[in-house]
Amino acid sequence: MIDSTLNYLGGSSAISIGVLVLLSLYFILVFWIFIYKYFKLSSDVATEINNLNSLLARESTINPLSRLGQCLSRTTVSKEYLNVCETTLIRDASSGISWLSIISSTAPFIGLFGTVVGILESFARFSTASKVSFATIAPAISEALVATAAGIFVAIFAYTFHQILTRKVYELNTYLKSQIDIILSRN
Repeated sequence: MIDSTLNYLGGSSAISIGVLVLLSLYFILVFWIFIYKYFKLSSDVATEINNLNSLLARESTINPLSRLGQCLSRTTVSKEYLNVCETTLIRDASSGISWLSIISSTAPFIGLFGTVVGILESFARFSTASKVSFATIAPAISEALVATAAGIFVAIFAYTFHQILTRKVYELNTYLKSQIDIILSRN
């Protein structure tokens, strides 16, 4: 496995290697964003569920650990202020998630670019040969297709993680709205 990888990289051009390096960085970024945001959003959702449950139990205080509670501790309660607070909290919770969408849409094109360059380089190498068979062309084209496969591979994870995190943000927004409705009904 390591030998074939080293042979592949040794026979690749700088552009093909650059494409694979960029896709590798994308892959690392996708997982870093997902892990960080998933655990942060899960923690926020759990806190807001607990806060909502305490509000439903007719407790008058809002948990100071709640993101909404932190927002409310600064001023008096009004519908407008709560709406601004909710918007700010959702904007903060969803920051960074758009990168997953960007990566999921650009990674296949970056991989395709690497494949096209690889195929062009293969044809340039074959142009000097008088007779080229399918057995000669097939390995070169299959090596070039690695970049497309890598781009699609990265895009699958980026898109999936984007959907999971978008759902978590929606869940957080639902609990925030419910809490705001309860707070406003008490005033």
